[in-house]
Amino acid sequence: MKTLRSLLSLALLAGLPAARMACAQSTTDSATALVMPEEKHLRNVRQLTFGGSNAEAYFSADGKRLIFQSTRDNLQCDQIFIMNADGTDQKMVSTGKGRTTCSYIFPHNDKILYSSTHLADAACPPRPDYSKGYVWAVYPGFDIFTAKLDGSDLKQLTTTPGYDAEATISEDGKKIVFTSMRNGDLDIYSMDANGKHVKQLTHELGYDGGPFFSKDRKWIVYRAYHPKTEQEIAEYKELLQKNLIRPTTLEIWVMKADGSGKRQLTKLNAASFAPSFFPDGKRIIFSTNVGSTGGMGNFELYAINVDGTGLERITYYDGFDGFPMFSPDAKQLVWISHRNGKAPRETNVFIADWVE
Repeated sequence: MKTLRSLLSLALLAGLPAARMACAQSTTDSATALVMPEEKHLRNVRQLTFGGSNAEAYFSADGKRLIFQSTRDNLQCDQIFIMNADGTDQKMVSTGKGRTTCSYIFPHNDKILYSSTHLADAACPPRPDYSKGYVWAVYPGFDIFTAKLDGSDLKQLTTTPGYDAEATISEDGKKIVFTSMRNGDLDIYSMDANGKHVKQLTHELGYDGGPFFSKDRKWIVYRAYHPKTEQEIAEYKELLQKNLIRPTTLEIWVMKADGSGKRQLTKLNAASFAPSFFPDGKRIIFSTNVGSTGGMGNFELYAINVDGTGLERITYYDGFDGFPMFSPDAKQLVWISHRNGKAPRETNVFIADWVE
């Protein structure tokens, strides 16, 4: 969930081994170590960040830049960074205050979008208490902001009490889709790029989040947990009152951009998250820990057709692989992985040529 950094914490809490690959001895060895033999769709894998905890790297519309969140150096929690698609010119563009998440570059490359808690408190919000099991914190201090590419001219788009985050932008730059708790439950909403004309798109009890538009702007893919039994409903409501959710069962859904035509694609009974469309709109790529043999935290990338058929595993690394996104021309895939990490909590941004 956004903060989807929590999925990385889940991997650690589940006792995942640190990235098993030792420091490469040569350039050739390094390139080989970044890809598993079974990963037939990935070629020419490159590591773009080195050290810290990096997540949610998303392409600009021209494919030249990536925006991502990172806890590195002296930072205590995530801030927003921009870099070139080859990993050069990395620079922080958020305020350095509070916790940030869910960043995106507007299609015309003139603005960025992200969520931050800095207005509620300049300090990092406290991490959730795991003593009663694994939970995500839904920080009520999160609001959605825009800024220029360099982080200047910061403007607040949401002002309602409670959690507002997980925002992405339509291909034409006119609509933003996001998750909010403004009506007492975690639902998906759309709004104009200036924050006006807010419309609620999901209404079923439970968590609906991580929405992404299809390239043609007609569909939205998202992840959801809808409690069914009395016990599930009671637990969900109890946790939500504490601004928490338990994300161990999330499924992938799609709906039309107006909120109609909702359809569940996966029935994996696992923690499936971070879905986004292939550029042709015919398939969806996402991360899930279904069938994990390394504990709850062994997440892999999978692809599935928009009708729910053709589930295909993409990555085979014994660790965390998540937050996948295709370049606009469908030639490259960017994602986050534990692979080649030099420390137990290290996650980095990787990019690869996509082989169909």
